[in-house]
Amino acid sequence: MSEYIQVATTVSTEKEARAIASLLVEQRLAACVQVIGPITSHYRWQGKIETAKEYLCLAKSRAALFPEIEAAIKAIHPYEIAEIIALPVIAGSKEYLGWLAAEVRGA
Repeated sequence: MSEYIQVATTVSTEKEARAIASLLVEQRLAACVQVIGPITSHYRWQGKIETAKEYLCLAKSRAALFPEIEAAIKAIHPYEIAEIIALPVIAGSKEYLGWLAAEVRGA
C-alpha cells in the first residue's frame, strides 16, 4: 500500500492552512486535507530555540503526486524553509483507499 502517502506541512495561520488545503483538494492533488490547530511547535532556527503557534495540514494522496504536491505547497507557503514531508500509508481500509484513489489525479 505504499502507493498512498500522508503529506504534512505547517503554517502560522489558519487562513494559510485553509489556502493550502483548498489548493490541494481543488487541484485533485489530495483527496482530503485535515487542518489541525493551533498547535505549539518547538524548534531550532538560525541557532536559537523557538516556539511558535502553528497549524498542521495533513494531506492524503498518492506517492506519485508528491512532486506536484510539494511544488504547489511551495508556491504559496510563506516560510523560508517549509516542512513538507510525506509518510507512507502502510495499511488502510479498502473502502477509504478506494475513495482516495478516485478523488486524486490518476497515474
